[in-house]
Formats: sequence, C-alpha cells, structure tokens
Amino acid sequence: MKLRTTANTRQQACFAMREFTRGEEYVTIGEFPSSKTNHMKKVSVLPLVFLIFYEVSGGPFGVEDTVHAAGPLLSLLGFLLFPLIWSVPEALITAEMGTMFPENSGYVVWVSSALGPYWGFQQGWMKWLSGVIDNALYPVLFLDYLKSAVPAVGGGLPRVLATWGLTIILTYLNYRGLIIVGWVAVALGIFSLLPFVVMGFMSIPDIEPSRWLGANLHDVDWNLYLNTLFWNLNYWDSISTLVGEVENPKKTLPKALFYAVILVVLGYFFPLLIGTGAVPVKRELWTDGYFSEIALIIGGVWLRWWLQAAAAMSNMGMFVAEMSSDSFQLLGMAERGMLPEFFKIRSRHGTPLIGILFSASGVLLLSWLSFQEIVAAENFLYCLGMILEFNAFILLRIRYPNAPRPYKIPGGTVGAVLMCIPPTILIGVVLYFSTLKVLVISLIAVAIGLVMQPCLKYAEKKRWMKFSQNSELTDINDEGSQLVT
Repeated sequence: MKLRTTANTRQQACFAMREFTRGEEYVTIGEFPSSKTNHMKKVSVLPLVFLIFYEVSGGPFGVEDTVHAAGPLLSLLGFLLFPLIWSVPEALITAEMGTMFPENSGYVVWVSSALGPYWGFQQGWMKWLSGVIDNALYPVLFLDYLKSAVPAVGGGLPRVLATWGLTIILTYLNYRGLIIVGWVAVALGIFSLLPFVVMGFMSIPDIEPSRWLGANLHDVDWNLYLNTLFWNLNYWDSISTLVGEVENPKKTLPKALFYAVILVVLGYFFPLLIGTGAVPVKRELWTDGYFSEIALIIGGVWLRWWLQAAAAMSNMGMFVAEMSSDSFQLLGMAERGMLPEFFKIRSRHGTPLIGILFSASGVLLLSWLSFQEIVAAENFLYCLGMILEFNAFILLRIRYPNAPRPYKIPGGTVGAVLMCIPPTILIGVVLYFSTLKVLVISLIAVAIGLVMQPCLKYAEKKRWMKFSQNSELTDINDEGSQLVT
C-alpha cells in the first residue's frame, strides 16, 4: 500500500497521522473500518474511569502485604510517593501516546512506530503475558477472602474447581460486550469502596496516630514490599488497548486517566490509614484478606461480610477489565498483521472472541502459581515491556517533534527524558530484587516471544495462516505523517 499525497502534503501531514488505502476506503490512524463496530456504542468517561481503576487497582484488596513486609509507616509513604514516581508518569505517557495512536493495539503501535514491528511484537507478547498472569491473581484473591467464611475453598480440589468456575463465568461477562463491562465496573467500584467509607467513620474513636509511625528499616522484606507496591500501582497503559472502543478518545482518555489517578491513590491510602491506625499493628497478620479481620474488629460480623462481598466484587471487576484489555490487544495486533487474521473475529456483541478464549486459557494454565510468585513474575515481564515503552515515547519525541499529539505532556523533549528517569531507576530496583525462580520463568517467556515472531512471519510467507495486509506500521516521516506498507 502507498501513502496517498497531494501538492499540499507537507502541510496536511502536520495534521494527519496516517492515511492508507483499502480499496476505495480511506482510513486515518487507529480507525480500522469494521461493519460490526462502526455503529456500536462507544465507552464514555465514567465507565472508562472505572475500567482504568480496575486495570490498575480495584481497591485496597491485596495491599496488606506491604504492612507485613515493611510496617505501617513505609506502607503509607509508599502509597503516597510511589504514584508520583511511577503512576503519574505512566498515566501521562498513556494519555499522550493513546491519543496520538487511538487504536486497539495500544502500546504495541507505540513501540512499532519507534523501534519497528519486531520489537512491537515483543512488547505485545510481554504485556499480554503479563496481563494474563495478572488475571490469574484475581480468583486467588477472591478465594483468600472467602476462605474464612467457606474453609473448603482454602485448598485442594474445591479450590481448583472454584478457580475454574470463576474464570468461566467472568469470561462469559467479557464476551457479552465492553459497554456492559464498563458499567458493571462502575457498579462494582462503588460497591467495593463503600464498606471502607463506613469502616472509616466507625473507626474514628479508635484511631491512634502513633501506630502509623511504626517502622524498622532493619526488618524489611524489600522484595515483597516493592513487588506489592509495583503490582498495585501499575498497568495504567493497559487502557490504551481499548482506545479504539472509546468515545472521542482525544478528550475522553486524558480526562479519565486524571480522575482515575485520584481515585486509585485515595482508594489505597485511606483504608491503610484506617487499618493501621484503629487496630494494634501485628505485622505477621497482615496478609491477603486481613482487611476482613479488621472489619470484624471495628464493626462486627455484618461489616466483615460486607467487606468480603466487596472483595469478591472487586476481584470480579479487575478480572473483566484486565481480560478486556488483553483480548482487545490481540485483536489490535491482528489488525496490524502481527497475529493471524482469525484473532480479528468479533462476537455478535462486538467483543474479540478468539482473544477472550486465548486470555482465559492462559489464566487457567497459570492458576497453580502462588500469590507472591504471580506478582513477581508479572512485574518482571511488565518491567521489560515498560523499558521498551519509555524508549518508544522518548524516541518519537526526538525524531518527530511535529507529529500531531492531541494531548501533549509539557516540558519538551528534555522534560520527557527527565520524567522517565525515576521510573526507569525503579524498574532496575524491582528487577534486582527478583528471585532466581522468577528470573528463569520470565526469561523463558521472553525467549518464546523472540522466536515466535519470526516463526509467525515464516508461516505467513508459506501461507500456512492468513494475516491482515492492511496496517503494518513502518515509519513516520519528517512532517509527522506515518507511512505504512
């Protein structure tokens, strides 16, 4: 395919990201025509805020290990400072790049634009696998909260069956449509945060601020502490793989990310403030599900049941949001010719049918890992993907400063580089504290991706599988217009 030009292309290129032909049809970047999706309702601001909330957080369920690892003071400081170092830069990059490339392949397109399609595929593989590993956590967390009320799901065959049953039910919800998932996320988010509001008011007479100062730097499990913080405050870029389904993404995405950052930080900090201030801190008790015990102490059995139900609903919300992101990413990669064309198949509800099935299968295969191992493995892969992402963001700023950016982070290229330095250092720290087991598993996963891409290209060359031919990105010219083959 060729880039269509006129006598005024230099001026037009400053305002058009890319244009390519598809028969008699012209398509701007990120707008792949589809008879099933053009007339479908798009996701608006409020559902998008809660989809981001569930991509990243889902509430304070799962943050208990920070207190176990480092005590109350470092936990509270971590959830105040870590967002400034990591969450805000990642959210800003997502806003700029997501509006620059408003299509479902998300960060895959960013890396492909800067580093080429081979590394774009590696980005997609690592981020998809990291997302699937992340999704394997949520049935685990759900059952951890439930086991105090239903001890049978604490282990053995009942736990395995419960995990598989949850996965199947929630996968079906994803199949029914992204609009449904978005509004379900709104309802689940409100329901999941309400018991902490009630618990906060009830705990006021018991709050002792001196408990917040507990810290012992000689007794900190840095690996658990950093991995838990990192897991609870990343994945801001995951929403980029859904941008093609968003209503007016150039305005909606930055606004939704701004509100979501505030919601996520408050949703972590205040429950920790309540839990560590109202109840004597015994670090050994602060593990997955401990907030339900705090609810029992503060409010009684009824509050405990409510919080357990909220935890269950929260994990459902995180599961469906993450699976939506993972499955639409596969669809976007297929639209760009990186995956076989059958990944473009949509259900009658407009959802990526094959992508959902692949993502659900990955969750079931990984459900045997422990909570800590899952967190560490997904963090490792996510860190490697973020290194590519930061490089792509900076390279595109340097090479193509005039490319249209509906939302642009202020500060110029120098500001962009400086903004990426602290999170890059943090990535190095997280990788340094990884265990040998996690390192080996993650590097094997990376090696699979390095081999998979040329194998898929070979299969395409031999015509063993059909690939889309309309959209593999190759370059951006000096005026900011993008060329495709």
